[in-house]
Amino acid sequence: MKFLPLLFANLLRRKVRTTLTLGSFAVALFLFCLLVTIRAAFNQGVEAAGADRILVINKVSLIQPLPIAYRERLSRVPGVKESTFANWFGGVYQDEKNFFPQFAVDAETYRTIYNEFLVPPDEWQAFLADKQGAVVGKATADRFGWKVGDRIPIKGAIYPGDWEFNLRGIYTGRRPNDDLTQFWFRWDYLKEKSPPWATNIVGWYTVRLAPGADSVQVSKAIDEVFANSAWETRTQSESAFMASFVEQMGNIEFLMVAIGSVVFFTLLLVTGNTMATSVRERTGELAILKTVGFTDTSVLALVLIESVLVAAIGGALGIGLAKIFTLGGDPTKGMLASFYLPPAGIAAGAGLSLSVGLIAGLLPALGAMRLQVVDALRRL
Repeated sequence: MKFLPLLFANLLRRKVRTTLTLGSFAVALFLFCLLVTIRAAFNQGVEAAGADRILVINKVSLIQPLPIAYRERLSRVPGVKESTFANWFGGVYQDEKNFFPQFAVDAETYRTIYNEFLVPPDEWQAFLADKQGAVVGKATADRFGWKVGDRIPIKGAIYPGDWEFNLRGIYTGRRPNDDLTQFWFRWDYLKEKSPPWATNIVGWYTVRLAPGADSVQVSKAIDEVFANSAWETRTQSESAFMASFVEQMGNIEFLMVAIGSVVFFTLLLVTGNTMATSVRERTGELAILKTVGFTDTSVLALVLIESVLVAAIGGALGIGLAKIFTLGGDPTKGMLASFYLPPAGIAAGAGLSLSVGLIAGLLPALGAMRLQVVDALRRL
């Protein structure tokens, strides 16, 4: 602690240079944490997927439906404990820019299968009692200022016409990264108002496995049941299904590594140059410190700690700004299911910042440690 005044005196010697270096760290770590947040948003579905859930979709494409009659046959497949189903609605609320996912769900079973979503019991009962009832995630409710009891008009696209819903509940999640953007309404209401072609079809089934059941074997058994039918199926784990969507967005992992590497290398150059210049300017002072009793190790530690301190302060500023930014919610207004900087991302940012500070300060610190007092004083 007794060396802290000396450290801060060195940092404040060139205020503009120190400020610019801190700013470089802050901007770089802000961008890094923002990328981590976006990556987490893309992978949200994969990370939140239930280990005991599998999805059954049409073999041709997700946009192709399946018959409602398949539900009974699904329940007889060994290893299947229970199932539910949903339809993608795709309506428009006020403006096409106001995107949020809308599902017509089986009200009796959907909440049981997706038990990570929390709805107050009284609100759920109100939803069950109202055929025009709807439940929405807290993020979407906050976005539009909705509250329980509101009347929500939505213009149908896939299912034409003007649809109106009574908001009966607002759900939250058990985990910070749960998707709170969805809008659920009752499938029997969709069936009632839909054209004849859509009355007995669903978009996909979600199956919960019985304890001990193997998801690969059950998936294969389900597809065999409906093989060679007019509506063949493709069954896969929920995590694999969600991962396929992430892959369609491109190689996010490669993008993260590439940008992270550029950030690391740039910070290394900036901080290394700053510390090398600082040590060069203080050659005489370092020689005097050695003259009055500072050991080579003490001088090494002094320069290294100074470099790490700059990195820590700048990194903390950047990470803090990124965390505050993510608290404001999804800036894309519905395109990302979640916008949350996870603790692992904060830890990765802190580790990156401190590593840069340590590595960038190492060579200047070694130079200061090897400095010969006589040679240093001769330069003055």
